[in-house]
Amino acid sequence: MATALNHPPAAKRWTFADLMQFDETERYEIYDGRLIPMAPAPNLYHQRIAGRLHLLLSAFVQTGELGEVLFAPVDVVMSEENTAQPDLLFIAKENAGIAQNLVSGAPDLVVEILSPSSIRRDRYEKQEQYARFGVKEYWIVDPANRSLEILTLQDKRFAVHSSAVETGEAASHVLAGLIVDVAQLF
Repeated sequence: MATALNHPPAAKRWTFADLMQFDETERYEIYDGRLIPMAPAPNLYHQRIAGRLHLLLSAFVQTGELGEVLFAPVDVVMSEENTAQPDLLFIAKENAGIAQNLVSGAPDLVVEILSPSSIRRDRYEKQEQYARFGVKEYWIVDPANRSLEILTLQDKRFAVHSSAVETGEAASHVLAGLIVDVAQLF
């Protein structure tokens, strides 16, 4: 039986096994053993952007038979003490084994859509976490600034590969040939 947590103990080092004991209505991520509560469901603007990105990525990936695109909520377990639930992710066909009932390991590409409550976590903690565990490409979508940054992993750190604000296009490195017209996202 799942446990409901109103106030989880802060001093405990949390693991994915602990998360599996929680009530399904409670959503958390783990950063180096620290339990991070997930924000309530995103607003409709966020969901519309996620939907457009999912359609774009899925069509490109399916056409080239490149792998699989998944969307939140899906657990990405990078280590027992490091989990995330990105807005979207891509797993290349050659890495399909990491996707069973959940994702065990680093996806090839992760997308996070910023919201006011997630800016710090997405831009700093998750960026560091995804780099540390080997995510090859990290997209940061910023609805407030109508921007897309595509970061690629270089020497265990992310560096800007491509970006666009309000107009223009950004290109993926991991999904070679995929160009995103930023104006169509917002």
